[in-house]
Amino acid sequence: MIQDIIDFFNLSLIKTKDINLTVGAVVALVVAFVLTSIVLKMIRRIVTRKLPSEDKNKFISIFQFIQYLVYLFVIMFTLNASGVNISVLLTASAAIFLGLGFALQQLFQDLISGILIILDQSLHVGDIIEIEDKVCRVEKISLRSTKAITRNQRVMVIPNHKFLSDILFNWTQNSTVIRESVSVGVAYGSDTALVKQVLIDCAKNNPSVLKTHEPLVIFDNFGDSSLDFELFFYVDDAFASPNVKSDLRFEIDKQFRANKISIPFPQRDLHLISKTIIE
Repeated sequence: MIQDIIDFFNLSLIKTKDINLTVGAVVALVVAFVLTSIVLKMIRRIVTRKLPSEDKNKFISIFQFIQYLVYLFVIMFTLNASGVNISVLLTASAAIFLGLGFALQQLFQDLISGILIILDQSLHVGDIIEIEDKVCRVEKISLRSTKAITRNQRVMVIPNHKFLSDILFNWTQNSTVIRESVSVGVAYGSDTALVKQVLIDCAKNNPSVLKTHEPLVIFDNFGDSSLDFELFFYVDDAFASPNVKSDLRFEIDKQFRANKISIPFPQRDLHLISKTIIE
């Protein structure tokens, strides 16, 4: 009886000079597939347990790609352990795998970077980021790339490996509130206390400036042609901050005119020395 079972498992389904696929190898392969599937499901549940629902769906799509690689290795290992000589298959496909490895190197970097972004929670949809001197809002994080919209409504498709290799400023990772500033120069001899008060009032009266954070005025420098001030204020929409700064400049110019505070233009004094030639 036992010998019959052994003979059955040793029965060859495919037999050539280099390959001998038996019933036992097929059974071992099926068992390995079932066990691997159970282990992968447990790993997926553990990893996605604390992820937000949006990131969880992204990770599942990435995890499916990882599953294909795992199943490939399971097939190779199981067949080799069952006595099937897979060296012939590996030798024949080695050149193909090597070429694909070089060709898909950038793709694998993007995929790994995408996984790290999701697990590390360093980037979310809606974040305001600055990369390569461009400010944009993240619209979609996919398996290979991230789509973002710039302030002039242009679409940026950013390969995910950029977030690991380049410097990235995430303006809203800690909070949606950011500090912005407007610089202005006034003429020498101006009432600096009045300038400070006018700048603060302009910030407080702007509806887009947060009332929960007090604006601040810094006397920045004695410039070549002006006394330089900088107005700091807080907003909760970093994407719209250029509009807020523009509105503040209009209002500052209006209030300066009303309070007779002049904004000078650059000036240079030229001293001409004449020489009288006596013959």
